[in-house]
Amino acid sequence: MKNVFAFGCFALLTAFLAAEPALEKIRQYRRANEHRILAEYTQFLAIPNVVTDTVNIRRTAAFVAEMMRKRGIEARLLEAATPGVPPVVFGEVRTPGAKRTVVFYAHYDGQPVNPAQWAAGLRPFEPTFASAPLDKGGKIVAAPQSGQAIDPESRLYARGSSDDKAGVMTILEAYRALVETQLKPTVNLKFFFEGEEEAGSPHLSEILDQHRSRLQSDLWIICDGPVHQSGRKQVVFGVRGDVNLEVTVYAAKRPLHSGHYGNWAPNPAMNLARLLASMKDSTGRVTIEGFYDDVVPLSESEKQALAKVPDTDATIQRELGFGRAEGGGKSLSELINAPSLNVNGLQSANVGSMASNVIPTTATAALDLRLVLGNDHARQTEKVVKHIERQGFYVTRREPTDGERAQYPMIAKVSGKSGYNAQRTRMDLSVARSVVAAVQATVAEPVVLLPTSGGSLPLYLFEKHLKTPTITVPVVNHDNNQHAENENVGIRNLWEGLETMASVMQMK
Repeated sequence: MKNVFAFGCFALLTAFLAAEPALEKIRQYRRANEHRILAEYTQFLAIPNVVTDTVNIRRTAAFVAEMMRKRGIEARLLEAATPGVPPVVFGEVRTPGAKRTVVFYAHYDGQPVNPAQWAAGLRPFEPTFASAPLDKGGKIVAAPQSGQAIDPESRLYARGSSDDKAGVMTILEAYRALVETQLKPTVNLKFFFEGEEEAGSPHLSEILDQHRSRLQSDLWIICDGPVHQSGRKQVVFGVRGDVNLEVTVYAAKRPLHSGHYGNWAPNPAMNLARLLASMKDSTGRVTIEGFYDDVVPLSESEKQALAKVPDTDATIQRELGFGRAEGGGKSLSELINAPSLNVNGLQSANVGSMASNVIPTTATAALDLRLVLGNDHARQTEKVVKHIERQGFYVTRREPTDGERAQYPMIAKVSGKSGYNAQRTRMDLSVARSVVAAVQATVAEPVVLLPTSGGSLPLYLFEKHLKTPTITVPVVNHDNNQHAENENVGIRNLWEGLETMASVMQMK
């Protein structure tokens, strides 16, 4: 076994050294252009990109198109038939003699922001540099000036800095680096930058169908999400599906004085708490009947890859500051390959300085169901609904009528948007091995291979509509605060991401 391990390490080092001349050219290009790259990137980040802000989403799309034109890529906007949908910014580059066509995907839209929740000195759309992560002693610093060294350990704070404008930037800058260093791509390139991923990509199917012939390829490379928590680069072969539900429990039609009516009038917050507690056991396993029944098991190669994932659980747990993990002793990397149920938020009356002695009228929970291969979002939703009914609730999809209130002692309204299913690409595909080798060529340490990412993207649509596999190659730091306040990207991750994307564009 030791000899096998030693041979494996030797093979990795040999592959890395063989790629060193091309890699060094990319690094020399980056060192010579760091200030220009960051100047353009901060301009990009300064454009608000909240997915529901239709005016600024169009501005963002126009900026992406201009970035492409500056790099010699003819940009066009792929519009959906439905009016008002953010366009896909698309371009392509033909490579003489290439036998494969690869589409590089990232999204330019972002999550909503609450500026009041951001740290002092930070504004979501005013890109700000810090010497290190602010929660680890970093200090806000001025943007690096021309001629000034740029610390790769510094961070850049802004909404979209990691999710997912970093994907757009590293893909386009990688192409520019290849052109300017005369390192030719080995594949035909297509660029596909989406504008409503953070809304669940509700019109992606429409765009894929409408532009099917233009989007034909052998592979989609998805540049989204973080590198492994260990800091090592990773290649991810699947994503979980996602569906979100809201459950509202009802009681009296008006708020009641807790002294006059307590112990008599039903309390919806208490009833909701009992209902939620019935959905998971003390180890975090979901107790809803059939929740895990239709999961497609991991293959032997996927299990082997999972066994090699670095164990960072204890480190992350200390970093995040909680005493006991869920999962009954299973690792984080194991658990993200299983379906999950999470409570995203709870609301019933007021707390803190606004709390008052009342029995609330309603209580609401926002639930997030993550799906793996084999699950169907509609089926998984129905399992939750059946469970709520088994707990004695009458389930409705609208506000209950007075007649329903009188007839049923416990009422729950279940609502939610349509979800999407999981996707997973086989690790043994020839094109998959080529991607892994390309990423591995940029680093000496082994690349992490994950069967499934914990996050969700509607990647099953590319297989459904285009019959094309997808592989995710993430670039940003794992502690990037995506979707939350103080979102940031590590400068080192931008530089290494540029190298990664350039190498994938040259895959064998």
